[in-house]
Formats: sequence, C-alpha cells, structure tokens
Amino acid sequence: MGVETIVHLLRHGEVHNPDGILYGRMDGFHLSDLGQQMARRIADSIGDRDIVHLRTSPLERAQETLAPLAATLGITPEVDPRVIESGNKFQGVNFGAGARTFLKRPDLLRHMYNPFRPSWGEPYDEIAGRMVAAVHDARDAAAGHEAVVVSHQLPIWTTRLFLEKRSYLHHPKTRQCTLCSLTSVVFDDDRVVQVRYSEPAGDLIPVGDRSAPFSAGGAPREDRP
Repeated sequence: MGVETIVHLLRHGEVHNPDGILYGRMDGFHLSDLGQQMARRIADSIGDRDIVHLRTSPLERAQETLAPLAATLGITPEVDPRVIESGNKFQGVNFGAGARTFLKRPDLLRHMYNPFRPSWGEPYDEIAGRMVAAVHDARDAAAGHEAVVVSHQLPIWTTRLFLEKRSYLHHPKTRQCTLCSLTSVVFDDDRVVQVRYSEPAGDLIPVGDRSAPFSAGGAPREDRP
C-alpha cells in the first residue's frame, strides 16, 4: 500500500433559477437560500477532515458552495477553469415541459443526432480529459491528505463513468450526483483504487429535484427539469 490521497468532487448547491432555464456556463446564477444552507452543511460535515487543498469551477454557484468550507479550513481555493460546467447548445432553454420543448422549438432537434458524442454539447471525452487532469493535479497538491474540487453534475458524472470504465451513454435523470453530493476518488499513490459516493446535504433536497439534470430553485414545478 502506497500513499492514500482522496479527492472529493463536490457538486454545487441549489441555484436560484426562477425561470427554470438550463443555465450552463452563463454568468449571474447564484445559490438560492437553500443552496447556501447546503453549502454550510458541507462545511459542517467535512470541515474536520484532513483537507489541505481546495479548487473550484470559476462559476459563481461553485465558488459560493465552497466559501463556507474554505472559511472553516482557512484555505484559499484555487480557481480552475478545467472543472467548469460542460458546454451545451441548449444553454438558455427552459426544459420544464420535457419533450414538449422540442415540439415548441423543432430547431433544437438538429443537435440530437448523436447521443454517444453527444452532438448537443461538449464531447464526453473532452469533459473527462480536462476533469481527470484537474483531479490528478489536486491529488498531487494534497498528497497523503484530502482535497475538494467543486464542479458540476455532468462533469462529475462523466469523470466517474470514465474512472469506472463505464459507457458514457446515459439518461440525465439517472446520474448519481445530487446537489452538494460528494464523489470521492481514492488514490493509492497515483492509482485510482475506489470511487465513493455520499450525500451530506441529501435531506435538504426537495424530493422532486433529486434526479434533476440542473437546478431550478424558486421556479414553479411546471418549469423545473
């Protein structure tokens, strides 16, 4: 057994998104009051762990999620653009109506021709490549200890699929990556030996939002994904 290092991939908390749009990489989307509560729960839950390194996506919701933990630990986070949300051609669209969205906007269907890539957004291989590189850098920075990297649902889930050698093809509602969940990558030296999953803020998530592919805090039920 070599040196054990753990890199926790933390998804951000609930986002204030009363219009229920897929915000992607858009600026100006902050945590809701419930999202702030989730962020504090993370600090309370893992603030006593052997965490020596923090890094975060540049998007506001990710940095706000990390802020309470950073304050608890007294560590200044590193902003890493490699762990940003995935690119998506549907950014700005409301998907609360589900399949009816494509009836209202048939122009969107031209992006749906290849779910394996996927054709509507950043290729899965590219997401995994940038995320895994960032995870290994976090591992190096925290060697023998633990690190936390705040990112987004699809990048975290894609990373897990890559590390577990599983197919990228999936339905968005089947992702095991709820708000403020931890996908924890355990290393023996530089070798991944285990991927663990936990939900420190799971009891705070509204039941209807647990499987949502993006967060729509404050939106009416019919406008939620």
